Amino acid sequence: MDGVIVDSEPLHHKAYYMMFDEVGIIVSPELYASFTGQATLEICETLCAHFKLSQRPEELVAIKRQHFKTLFDQDPDFDLIPGVLSLIQEYHKNGLTLVLASSASMENINRIFKRFDLDQYFIAKRSGADLAASKPHPEIFEKAAQASGFSPEQCVVIEDSENGITAAKAAGIFAIAFDSPNSKAQDYTKADLVINSFEEIKYERLIQLKS
Repeated sequence: MDGVIVDSEPLHHKAYYMMFDEVGIIVSPELYASFTGQATLEICETLCAHFKLSQRPEELVAIKRQHFKTLFDQDPDFDLIPGVLSLIQEYHKNGLTLVLASSASMENINRIFKRFDLDQYFIAKRSGADLAASKPHPEIFEKAAQASGFSPEQCVVIEDSENGITAAKAAGIFAIAFDSPNSKAQDYTKADLVINSFEEIKYERLIQLKS
């Protein structure tokens, strides 16, 4: 979801760094980039271990999510990725089965789906925050494929993170990397296809890729 459907990565970036300031740690751009595609709790567990923090990971998660909620409600520039709504609508109109698989919490997934009225297009949503392992572990995409009712070989994943691409390939799924301006320092060499615009994977093109 983040970086593919909705442009919330800048909000998450702000919220994380507000949390970093609040707990008194300095996180390098390189360390932050390594977190792309991971669930918030796992990131906070890494931070607590790396910086030897006295707070529990769950406390950091709560701080970060409160900052994100404030930014979500107040940032006027928060919007869907250009072109993604028309792509979703085209896929849905042509009978593709759409499942949302995100490392975001279900609370944030539902908040975004409600704001942009996306539930009508998707048959299921899966949150990595509810699973035992985060990307690059394939569990979330294995669960998403199960929810779709199709085999992994019949599915396609659209991702903007290196961890997500690794997870998709480990699940045996065709992986499309969306080279987003908000996803820096990501390695897409494992992807089956790299795109810069959703125009590159309109319905007819997608069918050709999978045929």
